[in-house]
Amino acid sequence: MTHTRVETAIEQMNLSTGRQLYCNTSPAELIEYAVRQGEGSLLANGALAVRTGKFTGRSPRDKYFVDEPGASDHIHWGPVNQKLSEESFDRLLETVRTHLATRDLFQATLAAGADERYRVGVRVVSEYAWHSLFARQLLVRPDAAGSSRIASVEEALAPDAAEPADSRSFTVLVAPSCFAHPALHGTRSETFIVIHMGRRIVLIGGTEYAGEIKKCVFTLMNYLLPLQGVLSMHCSANVSRSSGETSLFFGLSGTGKTTLSANPDRDLIGDDEHGWSDSGVFNIEGGCYAKCIRLSQEKEPEIFDAIRFGAVLENVVFDSATRQPDYDSALYTENSRAAYPLEHVPNACTPSIGPHPKHIVFLTADAFGVLPPISRLTPEQASYHFLSGYTAKIAGTERGLSNHPEATFSACFGLPFLPLNPTVYANLLAERIRRHKSDVWLVNTGWSGGGFGTGHRIDLGYTRAMVEAALSGQLRRVEFAPEPWFGLHVPVSAPGIPSELLNAQACWADGTAYAHQARMLAKRFHDNFESYRSQVDEAVAAAGPLLD
Repeated sequence: MTHTRVETAIEQMNLSTGRQLYCNTSPAELIEYAVRQGEGSLLANGALAVRTGKFTGRSPRDKYFVDEPGASDHIHWGPVNQKLSEESFDRLLETVRTHLATRDLFQATLAAGADERYRVGVRVVSEYAWHSLFARQLLVRPDAAGSSRIASVEEALAPDAAEPADSRSFTVLVAPSCFAHPALHGTRSETFIVIHMGRRIVLIGGTEYAGEIKKCVFTLMNYLLPLQGVLSMHCSANVSRSSGETSLFFGLSGTGKTTLSANPDRDLIGDDEHGWSDSGVFNIEGGCYAKCIRLSQEKEPEIFDAIRFGAVLENVVFDSATRQPDYDSALYTENSRAAYPLEHVPNACTPSIGPHPKHIVFLTADAFGVLPPISRLTPEQASYHFLSGYTAKIAGTERGLSNHPEATFSACFGLPFLPLNPTVYANLLAERIRRHKSDVWLVNTGWSGGGFGTGHRIDLGYTRAMVEAALSGQLRRVEFAPEPWFGLHVPVSAPGIPSELLNAQACWADGTAYAHQARMLAKRFHDNFESYRSQVDEAVAAAGPLLD
């Protein structure tokens, strides 16, 4: 694209009467448009800084699947997967089309899935340039996506355009300034995230938070892949350069998936969403979505250096004069984020594919300070803890969370994104662990010596050292001791780690207080697992914590 062509596009944008469709626009053009239209600001590091309004996290209570014949028998209906009628969807779709028809629109032809055998096309149509940039940087950018061009809005919003002829493609219509009317559209509020699997359409409106785009695509893949015998996973993945072994890191937001997978000695497959097929692991995305709060070049250099021109910074505070970002500030939210393509990571795998995992790490931020910083799991314990998905949600990742971590159980470390029964994913994982003899580790990145407000957060440097010792095989040569409450196998020593840190109970000044907290957390595990007890083998049901 020549310099003249860029100027022409920008001029047409400014003179537009709200009827232009910009297809597969380059990042530079999208950034220029976003800045000129007041959508964001260009910072000193080259990133585009944007605000997402009152929504600085996802709205899980406003997410729906359309109750239609093709998908109804597969979907695990309930509070996570809420029903919306086809009639309500039709009314909402018409409202969204009418709204978008009066605006400049941006269309990006993208995909999900680095493995082309399981790849799904994703056409994102948005009213904000920065949302198009976000989608472009986070999803897979196929070589055959098409060149940049300008067309009419009618092309994007025609009824047949919203329903792709390709059965492996979806259309995502993003209309943040379009609001639902609950009485008319059957929604809970004016915000809506609606998926129609049969017609392959996703509607997002009433929220500017771009993470909804990313997680809707992940939800689609969590529906499609298991039905093909492929395990879809909410995890990061990397490959050791020395051994060639793949490692997976499961965990909810804020537990360390992105941070711990960004390792200069390992090649990054991806930071958040993957599939595990009979051939190995592949990234579902084409970019990373890293938390920025308290980000530093010293502790997380790979992430810090990846935030440059082409990256999007969501809700990050910056100096208006110097345009330097202030990653330590939580003025807008604790959930400040950076979206950037994998090409910004110097050690990223190309393509984003790896062999069968040798190591699997479950990450949990234990707010009670009970769980040891690292422990080894049996296959039965792995199934139990995978279905439990215990962690502490960090403020800002969803609407309505307080400023304190909240203990939660999220099956498969990603329940909000699972359309199918969680046991489907757990059974696929257990089968692969047995077949490939993967080692499974439970790592607590939360608190030690007491719960939140009393103890202290486990130092990232220690966590890195423990994880590295596990993945490199060093922990295979040390002695393990049983942990009394959860039946975990805890190393009595680890290279570079104070031995007292490995024993969670010994870190507490008051042993009675520790026992009280441990008993309480064990009871929560038991109560949560009741809904799965009749669906799993007896050995898995018995692999949980002891109450006495």
